[in-house]
Amino acid sequence: MPLAEVYAHCEWKGLSLPEFIQRFGTEEQCAAALELARWPEGFHCPQCDGTQHSVLKSGSRKTFQCSHCRHQTSLIVGTLFQGTRLPLTTWFLAIYLISQAKTGLSALALKRQLGVSYPTAWRIQHKLMQSMLEREAHYTLQGSAQADDAYLGGENPGGKAGRGSENKVPFVAAVSVDNEGHPIYAKFIAITGFTSEAIQDWARDSLDPGCRVLTDGLGCFNGISDAGRQHDVIVAGGRKPRDLPQFGWLNTVLGNLKTGLSGAYHAFKFRKYAQRYLSTVTYRFNRRFNLTTLPMSLLRAAVNIGPRPERWPRTAEASC
Repeated sequence: MPLAEVYAHCEWKGLSLPEFIQRFGTEEQCAAALELARWPEGFHCPQCDGTQHSVLKSGSRKTFQCSHCRHQTSLIVGTLFQGTRLPLTTWFLAIYLISQAKTGLSALALKRQLGVSYPTAWRIQHKLMQSMLEREAHYTLQGSAQADDAYLGGENPGGKAGRGSENKVPFVAAVSVDNEGHPIYAKFIAITGFTSEAIQDWARDSLDPGCRVLTDGLGCFNGISDAGRQHDVIVAGGRKPRDLPQFGWLNTVLGNLKTGLSGAYHAFKFRKYAQRYLSTVTYRFNRRFNLTTLPMSLLRAAVNIGPRPERWPRTAEASC
């Protein structure tokens, strides 16, 4: 089958595991799909952008040699898969499982499904999660949106209670809605704290200049106006945002987030990896009506993110 037809004939929506294995169960099938994701219009030399090339076969994977500058590159060099010793079939199965897991998939569950060690499953999971994070960072909320303050984590035994808990990571939960109030796009962004300065930075990075945001009037959200975005406030009158009908969909999405995280993960380091987990949830939510393209989207994200060294996944996130 020609490369351009690899995915044209693949109905990802409702794709069962046996069907997936039938279509992507060999190294050759995965290599063809990876080549299409990396060069959808045909090979382009990463050094001179030339298109004329020859293919050398060394071991189990192709090496492409540019006919103009003679530069050689393999299929995985320059992608998230660079340096991997795992078969592409293992990576593709991980992409399928993680993209289809509505409530998330822990590294322990991924280990059992892939038949690899826990450290290997953890690295695969976090590299793919980072691919989701960086893809989500390109988008901003547009039109009308709802926003609220929220926290990841709970109180440590014997620690501080409430907002001051050492185990809680603050984040802004926001959802853009259509004219009927239905959710279009969600964005969960971890921040250093609920201060006007932090909200200003969040608004500039996460909101389109024409976006109009509705909040419950928490003082720090005045930073939205300071960032040049339109800000509307609902006077709660002693009620919490979850009791206000105007925040109905935002509360629903937040509830799904908390249910999914608590159901899939026994524990994770909130302070260190909060944004990866948050972005994984929004990545799947924002593509809930495009299940047919979700795995291919994640594959392209993994191709475009570039290589990451083995020590990199354990680097703490700057936002927390």
